[in-house]
Amino acid sequence: MKFGKSRLVSAVGAMTVAGHLAVQTVGGYEGLKLYAYRDIIGVWTACYGETKGIKPGMKFSKATCDNMLVDSLVAHEQGMRKCLKDPDGIPIEIYIAELSLTYNIGAGPGSRGRDGFCGSSLPAKTNAKQWRAICDTLPSFNKAGGKVSRGLVNRRATERALCLKGLH
Repeated sequence: MKFGKSRLVSAVGAMTVAGHLAVQTVGGYEGLKLYAYRDIIGVWTACYGETKGIKPGMKFSKATCDNMLVDSLVAHEQGMRKCLKDPDGIPIEIYIAELSLTYNIGAGPGSRGRDGFCGSSLPAKTNAKQWRAICDTLPSFNKAGGKVSRGLVNRRATERALCLKGLH
């Protein structure tokens, strides 16, 4: 898959340290299921939370899921970067925390009435380099289908902790 500038994958296609951190963070929270299933709000999902093109009855190998995760992370990163003035100037831990959120909520206006990362308050805070405010905002993205989800509360706490490491 061909993408624009990325902090996750080098120009030669090798995974960077940031890429490994993103895979570990997102993959750890999404979990791996090698078959299609309905997620908490009823969306057909597979692998590490993939929803695009997933239909009932689909099955995948771990290698396929791993490749889908990397491609999807880079695609979400590209969407996230579109609303940021200096994405390469963001401390890497904050960048990965925001990317994990973006992977979960989408980059921009999407389906089911979700605004995604670019429609939230985070790009303005990021562009203003309000690092602490970013970290403190992450926990507010804790709902699925309009209801607070324990899994999302836990995920946002992990993203916030990673984000806070970027304040050094």
